[in-house]
Amino acid sequence: MKNNLLARIEHIQNEIQFSGTVLVRDKKETYADASYGYANRAEQLKNEAGTRFGIASGCKLFTAIAICQLVGEGKISFDTKVTKYLPFDFLHFDEHITVHHLLTHTSGVPDYFDEEVMDDFEELWIKNPMYHLRRLEDFLPLFQNEQMKFKPGERFHYNNAGFILLGLIVEKASGLVFKEYIQQKVFAKADMTDSGYFALDSLPGKTAIGYIDTEDGTWKTNAYSIPVQGGSDGGAFVTANDMAKLWDALVNYQLVNKTLTDQLLTAHAKEEDGDYYGYGVWIEMHDDSVVKYHVMGYDPGVSFHSAYYPATDIRLVVCSNESAGAFNVMHGIEEELKLTETI
Repeated sequence: MKNNLLARIEHIQNEIQFSGTVLVRDKKETYADASYGYANRAEQLKNEAGTRFGIASGCKLFTAIAICQLVGEGKISFDTKVTKYLPFDFLHFDEHITVHHLLTHTSGVPDYFDEEVMDDFEELWIKNPMYHLRRLEDFLPLFQNEQMKFKPGERFHYNNAGFILLGLIVEKASGLVFKEYIQQKVFAKADMTDSGYFALDSLPGKTAIGYIDTEDGTWKTNAYSIPVQGGSDGGAFVTANDMAKLWDALVNYQLVNKTLTDQLLTAHAKEEDGDYYGYGVWIEMHDDSVVKYHVMGYDPGVSFHSAYYPATDIRLVVCSNESAGAFNVMHGIEEELKLTETI
């Protein structure tokens, strides 16, 4: 099985020139651990197993875990009213928005990057210089005075601004800066020793630079295409092994107790295309059975997919420092191992 899987991954890599790291394992065995392409093209430094990659929205799960921890400590509840809890002015926000609404993308709050309005993340930074966005509060002027999109609970609509608000709730409830909270309460507990919310202008060693390729064969880095500092809606850097450790810690209740973990992994909302959403995590279901828990992230110069398959206890991580490619690799692995087929 290992040889066939690696051959399948190699075939995909040859077809799309995938750049990144792939890890597939369960508790006992590693089925694939391979890296391709360059972490730094100019210096021709290769991607390796220990390379850190940006994961964009893939880290919304970290924010959801943090919220569940604070609920477990009694510092907030899923019914906490957002506008009454946070000390900021929200001109048009509905007073009935709760933490639960934010976690499930059903709040209706305006988004600073709304995929119904724009499809190019880089457009945001023409009028709003990305180097000003270092704290969660720095994002507020991008959406806090805009109109609601719909009433809370009315429907699912993927929303980045809602997770910025969740990060601000984490800061208020814990007394810690968001990235410090995640470092102490999530990464440290999961033994994710190589992960962090690093600023683009002070990246540590063994961190892949994100690359944006153009049709004429030229490329540029994503240094001016994403916020300089990641936050509660996206932008952390992880290694593939660290992300697999996150799944280990989550499903073994090392981060949150069983009751709250089960709530995090419950399908609370459904998108138009059919996938379900828990708290910070996508859920693929066949009939009434969960086939796959997964997270994903896309930014200019970043593509990322990671999943846990409960039937086989397999963890899959695909990190890439290019704008596309991670999905192709994940899909090929799922087909080869029959991970999403119903029994």
